[in-house]
Amino acid sequence: MTVFPARRAVPRSGRSPVPNVDHHPVLEAVRPTPLEWARRRRAERDAKRVEAAGNRALTRLDHLGPAWHVVDWPRTEVPAAPWLDIDGRARDERAGFLAIGPSGLFAVTVADHGRARVMIAGDVVQINGKRPGYFAEARRDAKRASKALSAAVGMAVPVTPVLTFVGSGQISVYGLPKDCLVATHRELDRLLVAGGQRISPATAEKLSQVARHPATWLNAPYRSSADYRWYEDGRTAADKRSARR
Repeated sequence: MTVFPARRAVPRSGRSPVPNVDHHPVLEAVRPTPLEWARRRRAERDAKRVEAAGNRALTRLDHLGPAWHVVDWPRTEVPAAPWLDIDGRARDERAGFLAIGPSGLFAVTVADHGRARVMIAGDVVQINGKRPGYFAEARRDAKRASKALSAAVGMAVPVTPVLTFVGSGQISVYGLPKDCLVATHRELDRLLVAGGQRISPATAEKLSQVARHPATWLNAPYRSSADYRWYEDGRTAADKRSARR
């Protein structure tokens, strides 16, 4: 009879045996689908086109001088929690800015029409067979800017809507809209100064400071009238000199 020696219960080496674990490969990043990639590329191109159109309109305001101030403001509603804007609804589809100077306050909305022909008849704009609501959008932006600035200052601040077109296509006008100014980006500077002098340069400077304050455009209650002095120390509105006619 053959006798086999008994196996040791504890391994001879001091190291514990390594369990047989299957090594899973490292997970790679999820690649976007062709449709998602196309949407992302289109959004990037649209953002670049909007930025380029806004820059072309801004270059015309360099000739107005130091009395004019250009303020980049959020044309869309600022959400209470910006990180919840997942689908990007609060992004601007068109460029826009505030122009503040001796002629008053203007909410400029920039529309890029490229080489397409633009036909304007009153409040109707037709481009490539479509009728976008550009004038209604410009009026809505001006109304929102006036409401925010009036709440921040503590008095009524009128803002005039302006729609300017950027592009090389022909523009045919069969009737001007009401309560909204319209011009090409090449005529924007002349359009703004055509209103004459309505406010002083000091008032324009103070209004630009209010417009640049981020809290002016938030939904939270904000009263900044105490931070700005509209008259020098010891002076009131009655001490203002009357303008000669």
